[in-house]
Amino acid sequence: MKKFLAMICSALMFVSCGAQQKKALVVYYSQSNTTKTVAQEIQKQLGCDIAEIECVEPYTGDFGAVAARWQADQKDGKLPEVKPLAKQISDYDVIFLGYPIWGGIYAAPVTSFLKTADFNGKELVPFCTFGSGGLNTSVDELKKNVKGAKILEGYGIRQARIANVSAEVEQFLIKGGFKKGTLEQLPEFSAQQECTDAEKAIFTEATSGYQFTLGEAKTCGQRKINGGTEYIFNVEGQGGAKSQIYVIAKEGAKPEFTQVVR
Repeated sequence: MKKFLAMICSALMFVSCGAQQKKALVVYYSQSNTTKTVAQEIQKQLGCDIAEIECVEPYTGDFGAVAARWQADQKDGKLPEVKPLAKQISDYDVIFLGYPIWGGIYAAPVTSFLKTADFNGKELVPFCTFGSGGLNTSVDELKKNVKGAKILEGYGIRQARIANVSAEVEQFLIKGGFKKGTLEQLPEFSAQQECTDAEKAIFTEATSGYQFTLGEAKTCGQRKINGGTEYIFNVEGQGGAKSQIYVIAKEGAKPEFTQVVR
């Protein structure tokens, strides 16, 4: 009887350990506090630990000053020195890694951090903030440079849309299986077709406030979302450069583009 009870207890302990949630850490670098806002939202919704990547000599000044220092360092083959992280990566199973997009990939301080961090056997979840886009290109760069980790689907948001972060992060975490909840079920985009004048007007209105010319919408697909329509435009820019631009048009609101995929 004692042997039987011991076997039952052992089985229960095994099930309990197997069902134990993975331990998560949010690690981020933020230059203007926008990425910090996303990092804190993930930490808040998951109730997990959080740690900031900090430079020994922080980037200071406005956007132009930061860009000038970063470009000069690139030319000289230099990377900023970063401080030791306040948390140990080895203590966690899942690492949410956040960064602003600089030049199409993650910011230089994150490059420095990745050179010393050991992600072997970890699940790595990227998230980023950007002016126009860069999630896909930065994730491709992570896959090239981070060895031994399973890199999962990432999340990105434009700085101009940071007010939407709470709802979007919740859906992202539910979709990834990190949080329980109801996932908004979205239909597939319709096939790409030549843009109508009305669709071109929506594209123009969504992109008109951006500081750079994003190109001309040639074709688009669409799908219904809660409160409106989401479009995916195939766009041709200067020199024939191709990109896809996602636009959300909700009833009673100005259309806005959510990201550029180059």
